[in-house]
Amino acid sequence: MTCPDPPGPPGSGAGHHAWRSLGGWEALLAVSTLLPVVFTLGSDAPGWEKATVVGCLTATLPAYLLLGRPAILSHDRRRGTVYIASLILLFTPAVLIAPHTTFALFGLCPQCFMVFPARRAMIAVAALNLPPVTRHLLQIDGAEAFGFLMVTAIVVVFSGVAGSWIERITRQSAERAALIEELESSRAEVARLSAERGAQSERERLAGEIHDTLAQGFTSIIMLIQAAEAQRDPSRHLALAVRTARENLAEARRLVTALSPAPLDGSSLDEALRRLANRLGEETGLTVMFEISGESRPLSAPVEVVLVRAAQEGLANVRRHAEARAVTVSIAYRDGSVLLEVRDDGRGFSPSGTRGYGLRGMRARVEQVGGTLEPAASPAGGTSLKVVIPTDVENREA
Repeated sequence: MTCPDPPGPPGSGAGHHAWRSLGGWEALLAVSTLLPVVFTLGSDAPGWEKATVVGCLTATLPAYLLLGRPAILSHDRRRGTVYIASLILLFTPAVLIAPHTTFALFGLCPQCFMVFPARRAMIAVAALNLPPVTRHLLQIDGAEAFGFLMVTAIVVVFSGVAGSWIERITRQSAERAALIEELESSRAEVARLSAERGAQSERERLAGEIHDTLAQGFTSIIMLIQAAEAQRDPSRHLALAVRTARENLAEARRLVTALSPAPLDGSSLDEALRRLANRLGEETGLTVMFEISGESRPLSAPVEVVLVRAAQEGLANVRRHAEARAVTVSIAYRDGSVLLEVRDDGRGFSPSGTRGYGLRGMRARVEQVGGTLEPAASPAGGTSLKVVIPTDVENREA
């Protein structure tokens, strides 16, 4: 069979086989066969010789178009064999009649390597060279015959070596092209997986945003409305529910426009945390304290967002699960880190038994900025939620 055809670049639909560039080889075949035809027509040979030589040589071109070219492009071994046999049958009478038609070998021999692998091509080349060799051997003496045979042998051997070398180059090119296509396919797969990972990360981020904002806001609204239903004068609880609903709407709008969270809008981190603590006290009647230790300083926006979201999640858990009487929200500005803590005196819980999204999403948020989340609780009572973010990470974010 012929050398494998290396694939072309993705989407091209065309290979880069060495024999695919047929223009030069076709021109060589046409020149090498038609030039002896011109010399034959200009000679004083008998008419039947001219007709035979011209007919045989010119017939090689239709044979190429009908048999050779399709065999080369489709790697059709059977058609290629018929094509090379036709060339030998057409060339033999022409060269036996007119020796100058040996010039056609310049175009005919490459056709053998274009159709067959090197070994079979060498047999075809030898068959093409056999008629002119036979003619010359019959017309010259022994010394000249030996020299002519030596020259012919050198030409044939050189053709075989060159053909084998070209075949190896073509095969290596095919292997390299296949490897390049595989690498391009792998690169495309990596890009696809990266895009999927990015989309997954964005979905997780949005899930965290929705959980930390909309879901908690709606929970507060529901609890306030339920409290209002149990009171004779529900106006206070309804007013808090309306305010929470408006803040929730602001959160939704900022989530859509990818702006900073509403608690930080136009205020410092300390003010936002104090406002969250005060809101919990107003909504639930709990004793809520807010404490600051160390020298307060501005932090980067991503770190402040994480701290606000962590405080929201901690206070939401107090509201829903703790059954506490007192809650403390504290932030400590240390030399090498910043610490946020939410403590309550409620019924506590077992950290290993929590399966909700809240703590898992909060931990992912904190780790994104290089921090750590340390929930501490016991079934006996009391819960502490600590978020520690190194200062050097915060500075890099800034």
